[in-house]
Amino acid sequence: MTRSALLLLLTSLLCASPAAAQAAAASSNESDLAISARARAIQASAIIVDTHADTPQRFLDEGFDIGSTDPNDIGHISLDKARRGNLGAEFFSIWVDPETNQGHFARHTFDLIDSVYEQAARHPDRMMMSFSVADIERAHKEHKLAALMGIEGGHSIENDIHLLRDYYRLGVRYMTLSWSNTNEWADSSGDIDDPKVQHHNGLTDFGKQVVLEMNRLGMMVDISHVADKTFWDAIATTKAPVIASHSSARALTNAPRNMTDDMLRAVTKNGGVVQVNFFSAFVDEEFRKAMEAQAKDQSAAIQKHLDSLKAQGTPASYIEIDRIERQWMAKIPRPPLKSLIDHIDHVAKIAGVDHVGLGSDFDGVSGATPQGIDSAADLPKITQALLDRGYSADDIKKILGGNLLRVFGEVERVSREMQASDAKLVSAPK
Repeated sequence: MTRSALLLLLTSLLCASPAAAQAAAASSNESDLAISARARAIQASAIIVDTHADTPQRFLDEGFDIGSTDPNDIGHISLDKARRGNLGAEFFSIWVDPETNQGHFARHTFDLIDSVYEQAARHPDRMMMSFSVADIERAHKEHKLAALMGIEGGHSIENDIHLLRDYYRLGVRYMTLSWSNTNEWADSSGDIDDPKVQHHNGLTDFGKQVVLEMNRLGMMVDISHVADKTFWDAIATTKAPVIASHSSARALTNAPRNMTDDMLRAVTKNGGVVQVNFFSAFVDEEFRKAMEAQAKDQSAAIQKHLDSLKAQGTPASYIEIDRIERQWMAKIPRPPLKSLIDHIDHVAKIAGVDHVGLGSDFDGVSGATPQGIDSAADLPKITQALLDRGYSADDIKKILGGNLLRVFGEVERVSREMQASDAKLVSAPK
């Protein structure tokens, strides 16, 4: 796309009609929501759980300190921002770029895990490593941020069930079966239409073994990013409820990694929970289309930068790529907060209010969040918006974190039962 074409696209988005201008004005008012005393009271009494933040990339590549009070920091997560939004528990994403870390998936996974522990060690008065529902509840009572971890992409286990167990021992409490790349045992939505990629028609036999071993360990099975057939195979295989750590509704935004209504109903039957993603391209169809229109040029710009770094003998970093992506995303107008709330509302209506939560994708979406959601400090705006739509205090608390805690607890229960059954088999007389 040429520069003039980009300008034309932006002009059409910004000035399409008087109705669009009115919508923009309305969204501006919505993003500046005044938080009522009732909303603040609900927020203060809830254990708020977010299941996906990519901040560990910042810990490693940028040397970011989660205790930073830098007023110019553009990141979504810091201890101060979490406190202002009353964020109680954060699942930090352990994501290994499959392209830039080929042959070193496990090593980089361990580095990212270590980076989370190091942050908790720096701030023991405000942050604690957590591995269970009980730990999250204890952190809440002690007014500390509960730090948990989830691996984003099954390629991190390098086809080795022993590595899966090692990650669990180190505190990983969910794993996304695939990222945007199909691995050797699980198809991804990100490349399912690419004929150059070898697919498996969902999960392989080994992939099903991975799901069952996650059940046995007590690690939540995350179906965000997976291909549709992988989703259905996981639902058919698992003995515990699943989570979608950061997914939205395909009926509203036609992104292939979003979930269809049939999938949402299946999660209800499974007893799981869908944690709604905040990324504008997953919650707003107009933004998605605009991003798709510039995707080729954005990809070319990133590749050019990567080639330049390679020529200089400099390794590519998440921070550098994120900087370029932010520049491109800034060319597309941010959608209103309403777009995000519509997805939460849709999942609540289709799957049920007991099966929806928050999976922000903070620090992983290049600044492309809906208007008014600039960091974890803005979480009270979601509470206010849900109140304005008629949700009760009890239901809002479920969405903010109660549903995820219930599912996490059920996964722990299934794990105990499976391990007890294994023990009986081992001790049974021959």
